Parts: sequence; C-alpha cells; structure tokens
Amino acid sequence: MGKFVKETKDGVLLLIHVQPKAKKNVIEGVDEWRGRLKVRIAAPPVEGKANKEVIKFFSKLLGADVSIVRGETSREKDLLIKGLSAEEVLKKLGL
Repeated sequence: MGKFVKETKDGVLLLIHVQPKAKKNVIEGVDEWRGRLKVRIAAPPVEGKANKEVIKFFSKLLGADVSIVRGETSREKDLLIKGLSAEEVLKKLGL
C-alpha cells in the first residue's frame, strides 16, 4: 500500500500534491519523493476554486464523501475519504 494512503478511525487519509491550472483534471501518478499522489487540477488556485475542484474530482471518482483536512492553502493537501477502505480507494483510483 502506498505511503499516500492511510487508514484512520475517521476514514481514509489520501495525501496529494496538487498542480493547479492544468489542461484537465487528472491523476498523474505517485511522487515517491514527497510520498504523495500527484494530481493536476484545471481550476486556478484563487478563491478556493482549486480546492472545490479537488473535492468534486475525488468525490466523483471515488463515489464517496471527500473533504480537505489539511493544506487548504498549500499544494500539499490531506483528503479525508469516508465510507471506503484504503484498499477500495486504491482500486477506484486504479493504483
């Protein structure tokens, strides 16, 4: 299991590194150096647009409740996914 996925009592923590202003929303792979999942998001990092897009993208992809629990103003964000196991999250992400 990747370093970027952690089971907690509240749900699964997904550690991501976001690159805003991309052509489209896409998971680019794992950044081994940072221990985070690399994600490109089309929205710009202004007025919380990129954060909203991250939540929307992962909610749709995983079919689960997703929230940002750390890193609202950073490119490195921790997402909390409720209702899925770490294994299910990895499977749905195709990892």
